[in-house]
Amino acid sequence: MAKGKRIWRAGAIVLAGALLTGAGSAWWHAAHWEPADGSYPVQGAWVDERHDARAVLALAEGGEGGTPLVRFVYATASSGASGRNDRFAEERERAGRSGLPFGAVHVFDPCVPADRQSANFVTLVPRDRTLLPPAVQLNALGEDCPRPVRAAEVESELVTFLNQIEAHAGRRAVLAPSEAFEAAYGFGARSKRALWLGQDREEPAYAGGDWAIWTANSALRLDQLEEPVGWLVMRREPGGETG
Repeated sequence: MAKGKRIWRAGAIVLAGALLTGAGSAWWHAAHWEPADGSYPVQGAWVDERHDARAVLALAEGGEGGTPLVRFVYATASSGASGRNDRFAEERERAGRSGLPFGAVHVFDPCVPADRQSANFVTLVPRDRTLLPPAVQLNALGEDCPRPVRAAEVESELVTFLNQIEAHAGRRAVLAPSEAFEAAYGFGARSKRALWLGQDREEPAYAGGDWAIWTANSALRLDQLEEPVGWLVMRREPGGETG
């Protein structure tokens, strides 16, 4: 009986070890997965307040022989009415010195009026036609605000915000709705703006699936960086002139 228990315990330990090894292997593969260059030749990265100019430098010159790891970079610049990436200016400067196309992201807050959010964005992001079109991340829902905001109000404030930052940038913005945001409002599919959609390891099909930018891996780990980055694919350059 004791021998049988020892055998059962040994088997359980082996099984647990195999499960842990499999889970670790799956995590490593997911954290390092990139789309094939042959199918998606224009790939880039999305950095945020966790990163700094050194991360942009690594992306610009960290490849073999000092070659770029990416073809473009977007950086989160602002969030809502007061959230700011204090490193954005140095990231933009570093990208400019490296000749790396660079753009700004604003995280839209449906709980906050458009005027306050656009003021936050334009304070940080200069009127510079060499920048990539501004992108607007759309994750939060109006129903989750302290005072729930109706869908019509969310759309009204979002349109106002887009008009204001597009006038500042001189280019049409890129919309980056999450699948949940698009299911709630359907704004991306109706907006006639370029879309930036996200789904790890599979091309997204929501909002009509006609994406200009795709977040193919939301947390890619690179040997050259301490923090993971969003790994992007650009199918076509987004954003047109506003006239």
